[in-house]
Amino acid sequence: MNKTVNINLANTIFHIDEEAYNKLRRYLEAIKRSFAGTPGSDEILADIEARISELFYEKMENDRQVITQKEVDEVVAIMGQPEDYMVDEDIFEDEPRAKSTTTTSRVKKLYRDIDSKYIGGVCSGLEHYMGLDALWIRLIFIFLAIFTGFGFIAYILLWILVPEAATTSQKLDMKGEAVNISNIERKVKEGFDDVADKVKNADYEKMGNKVKSSGKTFFDTLGDIIMFLFKVAGKFIGILLIIIGAATMIGLFIGLFTVGVLDMIHIPGVDFYEMVNSTQAPVWLVSLLSFLAVGIPFFFLFYLGLKILVNNLRSIGNIAKFSLLGLWLIALIGLIILGVKQVSAHAFTGSISEKQVLAFESNIDTLRINMRSTELLDNIEHVRLNGMSVTYTDDGDRLLISDDILFDIKKSDDSLAHIKIRKDADGSSFNEARERAGAINYGYSIAGSTLLLDDFITTDAKNMVRDQEIRVTIYLPEGAVVSFDESAKGHIGRSTKNDHELYRSEIVDYTWALGNNGELKCQDCPEIIEDEILEDDNGRIIINEDGVDINIEDENDSFKLKIDEDGIKIKAKEKD
Repeated sequence: MNKTVNINLANTIFHIDEEAYNKLRRYLEAIKRSFAGTPGSDEILADIEARISELFYEKMENDRQVITQKEVDEVVAIMGQPEDYMVDEDIFEDEPRAKSTTTTSRVKKLYRDIDSKYIGGVCSGLEHYMGLDALWIRLIFIFLAIFTGFGFIAYILLWILVPEAATTSQKLDMKGEAVNISNIERKVKEGFDDVADKVKNADYEKMGNKVKSSGKTFFDTLGDIIMFLFKVAGKFIGILLIIIGAATMIGLFIGLFTVGVLDMIHIPGVDFYEMVNSTQAPVWLVSLLSFLAVGIPFFFLFYLGLKILVNNLRSIGNIAKFSLLGLWLIALIGLIILGVKQVSAHAFTGSISEKQVLAFESNIDTLRINMRSTELLDNIEHVRLNGMSVTYTDDGDRLLISDDILFDIKKSDDSLAHIKIRKDADGSSFNEARERAGAINYGYSIAGSTLLLDDFITTDAKNMVRDQEIRVTIYLPEGAVVSFDESAKGHIGRSTKNDHELYRSEIVDYTWALGNNGELKCQDCPEIIEDEILEDDNGRIIINEDGVDINIEDENDSFKLKIDEDGIKIKAKEKD
């Protein structure tokens, strides 16, 4: 059992076991002794501690993890030992150092170079990152800003999004150099050398530095204002992201456990899921996949809002990030597979047609068409899909039912009356679609001179919703007389034509005879009033098929109003 201690390294708290702590303490004391009397030693030590803290943080998987000797040895291997370099000034400038780790190359990170900046250090940072001279980068931004406006927007965005290289470690990362003791020392000493050179050359650079300093002061102030405004807007966006992400995740969580898993409350349409599901996937699985596919992006949206509001918020770790990403991909792929399977269930449409002779007991003068209903329509659930609903028989068995029934009247090819019933349904194959179409139940009957058509279709619930429908066509010989019951209103199809161009809902009010062209001719429609003339002493009003003709005059001919195809004419005489 090892004793652990808490240490504060570069303002970050770490839990470290006693043996590792003693080793790290000796290592830091050795480094401190090596830099004793060196200009900028305090800054060097601070940067070294910051780098060690950063390396420890990268190796930690959670907040409670304890730093062991293994992590300390790995950090020491990266940073280097004090004896691996020379900290004293070289006696001979041309003589190389015995050991050096400054040539170790790393992947460059994009920072803003605030030491060589004119405005925000964006172009100077891009120079280190891309290896292109900053002058050319500035010219490109100016060109794009003048001719497209994009350069200005891009610069502002990079100014806001790219961090500045403030610490020695960040400056080394910006140039792709290894962040170890040797390079940190060299970088800090270069800074002191630059200061010394500037002091020596103050007389020569006084005017240039003054102009540059004035420009930096203006742009720094402008940058501070812009950054403040964007920080305020960013905080608002962060709050908005937290609210959206949290509300969505809570809703998904409630939906998952109430509908998908526990079914604690009965929501209309949950039972109907089985009627439309062709994948055979249980509702809890679809709910879980939907929860992951939608909830994980909104979780990261919520986490992004927290990162915006809380500056020092700890990362959830790469393991958690990649695990969530993997779950999201699995859920997304699963939903895509289920969706493709669901769509494939409607890939084919099969039809079955039945045509029969209408056998009446005796010759009839007028065929009467009625629609008959069923009590099953009174027990339907108020959820419809493609016109289908769920109903229950007296025995409690579930049926799919639809009242979307249309029939048309057409001319027969012979002297007999026929009825044709076409049943349609979808399926994953043509044969399956035909079998499902054949399972549709629809009936009719003849009572004297009345043809009774069902105004509904039914099919077993196991056939599921597959766009089941029927179309009824009644073929009558030329000259046959037909009338409709009020129940037929709304069930007459668009293919039924009439000589008065009445709406389908108005056809049921009259008696019709089938013409030789298959068009219904009205037998008892009221005569159309062709002319209506109203006359009096002051003028006339004529309404006929040619339009409206109004001509009004007073008895003294002092006023005239005429409205006809030529327009409106008004004439008035002044009184004597």
